[in-house]
Amino acid sequence: MENGIFGLAAFGFWMFIAAVSVGGIWDGVRKREAEHETLRRMIESGKTPDQELVDKLLGHKKDPARDLKVAGLIVIFVAPGLAFMGWLIGLSEPSALMPLFGVAGLVGFIGTGLLVAARFLERAHEADAAGNSSDFR
Repeated sequence: MENGIFGLAAFGFWMFIAAVSVGGIWDGVRKREAEHETLRRMIESGKTPDQELVDKLLGHKKDPARDLKVAGLIVIFVAPGLAFMGWLIGLSEPSALMPLFGVAGLVGFIGTGLLVAARFLERAHEADAAGNSSDFR
């Protein structure tokens, strides 16, 4: 009986994650539809939308390099926290110290990789703007 309860708890957790993910996607789609509907109604009523309004409604420009930098910085700062946690746990359970230091190192390398990827994207974007896109293929 006990295993069934844990199975249901795990199932409930993953269903919650799925519901949150689907809800976020659905919300984004509905917002985009509302923006397009606003423009469509303006055009149907005979008004010509100015470029500023069109950019405001449809110009959600994403900056993946910025997003990677933010993620990289967050992950980089998690690594020392994991190392500190490993040290604290290691005071009562010495065998846990080295594995948690290893996890902290892995997280640090992941954060560094995110920052390197962000810099690569920035350089690729600068090269594209300068017309030298063949440098990053």
